[in-house]
This record gives sequence, structure tokens and C-alpha cells, in this order.
Amino acid sequence: MAAVKTSSPAANQLFRLGYLMLLGYLLVLTLWKAYDIRLNAIKEYGMVIHEFDPWFNYRATEYLYFNGWQRFCTWFDYKSWYPLGRPVGTTIYPGLQLTAVFLKNHIFTTKSLNDICCLMPAWFGAVASFFVGMIAYESVYSSELRRKKTIMTSALECGVAAAGIMAIVPAHLMRSIGGGFDNESLALSAMTGTYYFWCRSIRDEKSWPIGILTGIMYFYMVAVWGGYIFVLNMVGCHAGFLVLLGRYSTGVYRSYSLFFCLGTSLAIYTLPVVGWTPLKSLEQMGPLVVFLGYQLIEICEIVKRKKGLNRKQAWALRVGLFLGGGLISALLIYLLAPSGYFGPLSARVRGLLVKHTRTGNPLVDSVAEHQPANKSQYFQYLDNVCYVAPIGILMCLYDFSNASTFMVLYAIVSYYFSSKMVRLIILLGPCMSAAGGIALGRTFSWSVYQFVDVSSRIIVDDAKKKSTKKKKKGNASATEGQEQKSGGKITSVVSLVKKLVAGSCFYSIYYYSPQFYSTCVKMSTALSHPSIMFKAQTSKGDIVMVDDYREAYWWLKQNTPEDSRILAWWDYGYQLAGIANRTTVADGNTWNHEHIALLARALTHTEKEGHRVSRHLADYILVWGGGGGDDLAKSPHLARIANSVYRDMCPGDPTCRAFGYIDRYGNPSPMMEASMLYKLHSHKLKPGVEADYTKFRHVFDSKYGKVRIFKILNVSKNSRDFVADPKNRICDVEGGWYCRGQYPPGLANVLKQARTFSQLEDFNKKKTEKEDDEYTKKYFENMADPNKARQEAYSRGYGEKGKGGGPKPKKKTVTRTSTDHKNAKWEDSEYTTVLWELISKKDIETLSALLAQDSNLAHVRSSDGRGPMWWAYEYKSEAAVKVLLKHGVSFKEKDKNGKTPLDLIR
Repeated sequence: MAAVKTSSPAANQLFRLGYLMLLGYLLVLTLWKAYDIRLNAIKEYGMVIHEFDPWFNYRATEYLYFNGWQRFCTWFDYKSWYPLGRPVGTTIYPGLQLTAVFLKNHIFTTKSLNDICCLMPAWFGAVASFFVGMIAYESVYSSELRRKKTIMTSALECGVAAAGIMAIVPAHLMRSIGGGFDNESLALSAMTGTYYFWCRSIRDEKSWPIGILTGIMYFYMVAVWGGYIFVLNMVGCHAGFLVLLGRYSTGVYRSYSLFFCLGTSLAIYTLPVVGWTPLKSLEQMGPLVVFLGYQLIEICEIVKRKKGLNRKQAWALRVGLFLGGGLISALLIYLLAPSGYFGPLSARVRGLLVKHTRTGNPLVDSVAEHQPANKSQYFQYLDNVCYVAPIGILMCLYDFSNASTFMVLYAIVSYYFSSKMVRLIILLGPCMSAAGGIALGRTFSWSVYQFVDVSSRIIVDDAKKKSTKKKKKGNASATEGQEQKSGGKITSVVSLVKKLVAGSCFYSIYYYSPQFYSTCVKMSTALSHPSIMFKAQTSKGDIVMVDDYREAYWWLKQNTPEDSRILAWWDYGYQLAGIANRTTVADGNTWNHEHIALLARALTHTEKEGHRVSRHLADYILVWGGGGGDDLAKSPHLARIANSVYRDMCPGDPTCRAFGYIDRYGNPSPMMEASMLYKLHSHKLKPGVEADYTKFRHVFDSKYGKVRIFKILNVSKNSRDFVADPKNRICDVEGGWYCRGQYPPGLANVLKQARTFSQLEDFNKKKTEKEDDEYTKKYFENMADPNKARQEAYSRGYGEKGKGGGPKPKKKTVTRTSTDHKNAKWEDSEYTTVLWELISKKDIETLSALLAQDSNLAHVRSSDGRGPMWWAYEYKSEAAVKVLLKHGVSFKEKDKNGKTPLDLIR
């Protein structure tokens, strides 16, 4: 026997107890570390809400806490999306807010609501890690249970290892850092909890009542995040897959039916944002079809048992029943489809399914995290797990059970979707962690067993059994004895080889685990810098805290009337409302594309036209400056969004390539130079650039120039009064709470030029104009070849200061570099020189502009193998690192001396 046995059963039990206590200690340590590693931002910056969306979540949580559930559900917010307003209670997933208020009222009564919201991502990061460990445990345990093994298997080691990986893996950290009060920080806990209870409920025929917990956890998932559609389809897909594998049973049927009925019913009944979409949306039709199919299969099984049908008769019954069900379904679809009953696929979901990497919606395409993931990003967020997890998946294939089939399917589906959208690597994190835990846990358990038997099952070697039988018979021959002796030598050699392999496994785990941990800690530090404030280094080498954004919001709160309206780009609305408590024209929601396009048109059109629109909508304009991802760097996207509704912005060019920078030195095109945004952004900062003093008055600059605020002159009082009058709101029912505002008459001429933006996937709308199809086709062509689109735009003269027309610019444009980053030649060039200068001088504005023209420049390398990411770390430029990460640059590549950018941190 390979393992060494202790001298007595009591000693055996004591050793096993100690081993279990060790695993328990490691699990507790893992959960503590999952919490502690997420507190870096709080330790360094304090209890501060990060980013943009979390500020809306916090504001909504405050409203729920002070006003209660009933008023929250009927909350129509007129301080956002001016002048239309937004029905908040019926358009958000309230699970995040409800959880925070519950914790405040019943658990942490002495903590402030702000502190609870800051700490929740860290708390639930530990919860998600625990559930991932349980998924790995269930996958292994259910497989070994099928082979009649007991609880002391490698399942415990797999569970602890999986929880340990999930606790610190960057794919999980990316959305669960302290202060990041966002839906995803809770959603991963709900998602992994749903997956665990589903796997547990289909372990055997007696486990189906756990389907109730699956349904309840799924309902919580629905309440927390719109990504519940992925969870629903994942479970539904697995249920259908079990049928194809011949693993359907009454227990599986009952479990899935409980999950679907309970979870869906609770969601429909209690969550206004969901409503009847589970029965109408194409995105959720698959699980519904599986549910109906399960009912037909179970009917067939009941009839088969009662009537004792043979195989042929049973199949005849199934074919007849499914054929009838299919005909009825086809008839219902035929009758309901023309009425618009079925909801379309959303733009984001469509982007995951279509062949190209663009959705057709410039608003969605403008977000960096909606772009497809590349190889470097997988290694950036998963590190060595990329190598270990596939081994775990293969182990799941070897030990086939209901839970292990879920792991395999989950890995395939989550990898596919993450490859389409980098943001969805968050969905891959739990699966890869569980698979990696299975690989490590089984390897560790097997290695331990080569030296010490820590299992609870009594194993008797076949050789001993045979030897006992022969002794009882008393007729063992001398030849058989020699064979046994020879076999013993072979067994000893095999045992020695196994121990050597086990020792190698121990060493590998010992060697690579600290490296993985170190990388995760560094990544945690990199992810722990809130965008609302950050540390920077001055030209003198001093480290300063840049808190310009909150400074600007506080200035608005303290120096403007409470009813002031602030016009700023869509991204900043949440922070403006949450910190400054002022009315915003738009915030981070995407529910009204046309309204965002109107805002984009005002900013990117000429100064005169921009003022003509903004005077009807706002009292102040807030502009982000100072480089990095400021408004000017984003402005080409703004122009593109505006043109999707107002086609006169860039005639014949859906991607507005005539609006932007025309060289690597940050010189604007004539169209950009004439825009209101450029005038305000560069007001008295660049030679000859000054805002019209008859239209705008400069009232505020933040300490480090990151934010500028202008007061709009000649604001239309008639438009303000029109919007403020409740009589001008349109209510769904007389005396009801759902009353949306209207645009003032002063904008009528502008709004007449707007075209309703139709999503490509909305097949319920009848397209009467061929122009929409031509626009979409041209959009994809231009996005695929931006240089060609830019040249065409200038050749047609769409670069003039105004709407279009004018001479072709004579300034040199950036030459496109090779897209084969890995095999590109390392050499010193004009590009490496310019990039080094920009990063060393912390000129992030020009750097962003240059990379916006050609993102491939972010990957160039000098003769020593170093490139922009090395220089960004060398000069401690967080802003440059963030810009480069958005362009897919990895910090794990090595220069010719084998050093990564992380090695340059001093």
C-alpha cells in the first residue's frame, strides 16, 4: 500500500482530525484574506465610494433608507435626465440597495450607511469565494460518491483550494474592491450561490428539495444584477444538456421545475424592472423552452410507468407529444410576433452573438470594457490559473457526474462570452477558480496519500486479500510465493516513483503559489485606485492627492442654487447628483439613446450651436480636462453618438472620423477645433483658444486643472419655467406618479432633425427607409478600417469648422503600425521616442489622443524590449497605466532582460 498507516485506529482518527482542522484553518484564513485584500483602497483613501455607477447606487440607497420601499418603488427622479426625468424604482435592480439598508437596520446599526456601502464588496467577496469552494467540493464529491467513496475524499482539498484562488484572483477583484459599491460586487455571490445549490440539488434523486434554495438564490440574483439572464440561461442550458446526455431523472425534473417556477414567479411578482420579461424576452426564451420540454418529458415518463410501455411505444409517445407541443408553440409565435409581444435582444447581448466585435450602437461600442478580450487580458486577470484550470476541467470529464458536467459546460460558455467582451471575464473567474481548485486539490490530496493515509475508508490491497484466502486454504505453493515476492519488488518501485512525483507536486505548489499570490496582491493594489481621486507625482517628485473631481462637485454644491442644472457628459451624472446634489442632463444609464445624442450634439457641435441648445437645458457646463481620459479624448465618441441620431453632424460618415486629432502631437481637426467642447476645454490654455464671453463665463478651475466649470449666459427663462411646471408633464394615468417631463418648445427646431435610433436587433420595428440599412453597413465598414474612413471623410471635405465641407488637412496623419504585437520587431523609432516623452512628462492628454488614433502604438517596444507600460510604471504614472490597460497592454510581458513593468516599481 502506498500510504503509511499509523499504529492504531485511535492514532489514525487523531491524525485525520488534525488534517481536517488544518483544512478548516486554511478555509478560514482564505475567507479572511478575501476580505482583507479588498480593503487596500479603504486603507489608503478612506471610506470613499469609487467610480461612477456606485454613486448612483449610493444615492438610491439613501433614498430607500430615508423614504422606505413604497416610496422607492414610485420614485420618479426629476434631478436626472433633465427635462425628462427617470422612474428610478422601476428601472433598477434594487437588491444592492435592499441589502445595504437591511445591514444598516438589523446588523451594523452603529455604522454609517456610507461605511456599510464601502465595505459590502469586501464582505461579499468572501461569500463568493466560499460558494466557489462549495461548487468545486460538490463537483468532486458527487463524482466520487457515484463510485461509493465516503466524505473523506479529495473534495475537501478541492473546495479549500478553489476558495483560495477565488479569494484573490484578479478576475474577481476587478469588481469587488472596497468602495466599489456596484451591482457586480454582490452579483458574484448570488451567482455562485445559485450554481452551488443547483449542483447540490441534482446530486441524487433525494436532493431535489434543495431546488427551493436554488430558486430563492436565483431570485436574489435577479434582484441584484441584470446579468441574471446569464445565470438563468446557464442553468437552463445545463438542464437541457443533461437530457442529451441521458441523465434526465425525476429528481432533476423536480429540481429544475422548483428553480424555474419559484425564481421566476418571485421576480415577476416583486421586481418592477423585471415584469413579464421572463415570458417575453428572447434572451430568456431558452430556459422557458427547457421548462416546458421537461414537463412533456415527465408526462411521457409517468404514462410509460403507469401503462408499462416498451421502448418503441415510449418513443412513439414522446414524438407525438413533442410534435403536438411544437405545433402549438409555432401557432402562438405566429399570432404573437406581429403584435410585438417578444422583446428584442439588447445591443450588448447582440454584440456577444454576432460575428463582428461591434454592436452597431456607438454608445455601447464607445465603452472600453465592451470590447473583446485578448490573450494578455486573460493572463492579466487569471495569471497561472490559465494553465491549471484546464487540467481541472479534464478531471471533471474523467469523473462524470451531474455537477461535473455543469463545470465543463460553464467553462465553455463563460470562456466564449468573455472572449467577446472583456468585462465578462468576471463571469469566467468563478469557473476558472473552481476548476483550478479541483486540479490543485486532487493533486495535493493524491500527493499526501502517497505518504500518509488521511482517508476514512478502509482500503485492503488485493494482494492481501489473495494472501488471506491462500492462507485459509493452506495450499500456497513455493512458485506462488516467489511471484508474490517479485510483485512486491515491482510495487516498491512503483511506490517510490509515486512518492517522487508527489514530492515534485508539493514543490511546484510551494514554488508557484507565492508567485501567484504576489501577482494578485500587486493587481489588487493597481485596482484599488478610485477614479474619483488618485495619487500623482509632481514635476518635483512630490506625491500629491488629486481630488479635483470631488472639489468641483463640492464647489457646485456650495456656490450654486439648489435648482441649478448642470450639463456634463453622460459619464459624470451619477457623481454630480450623488455629491453635488444638482440636476443633471444625463447620467450613466443608457435607457434613452436619443437624449444622450442630444447632449453629445451640444458638446461637439459648433460653439454657437452648442450654446443654442445648452441654454434651454442647463445653467452650468462642467468639463473634464487635464489629460488622461478627459472630455477631449472622448470627444470622437461623442461626435459618433450624436451623428447616430443627428445625421447632419457628419454626413456620409457614421463614425465621424473628421472629428478628432489629426497627428500624434494632439492637433485637432478643424471640426473638433470649432466645437463648443474644445473651446471650453482649452479656454485660455492653448494659444488663440478662448470661449465666447457673450455666451459663457469661466467660473471655476480645480486645483490640478482636471475640472473646469462655465456658467451659461442668456439662459432661457421660458424653457426653465416650462419644464418646472407640473402641468407640462405627461402622466400614464391621471393623478399617477409616473409623469415624465417634456422638452421645452425652444428645442423644437433641433429635435425635428433627430432620427429615432433603432437597434439592429429590434425586428419588431418595420424599417421603411433604406437609409438606416446603409448607415449601419457604412458604420461597420468604417469601424473596421478607421484610417480609410478618415481619408474618405477628408477627401469629401467633412472637416470644416462647422457641419462639414472644407479643404483637406495638410497635416500628417499617424501611420498604422503592425497589429502583430507579439512578433513585432523591437527597435528604437520615432514612435518609441514620442511615447517615452509623453509618459515621462505625464502628458496624458496627448498620449490618449495619439492612442485613440492608432491603438497599436500602445504595444510598440524599443530595442531593449521595453515599451509604454514599462515607462508608465517607471515614472509612476497611474493615469498612463489606466490608458494603456484600456488598449489591452499587459503588465506581465518581459523585456530582453526578463523584467516586467511590475519589476520597475520601486
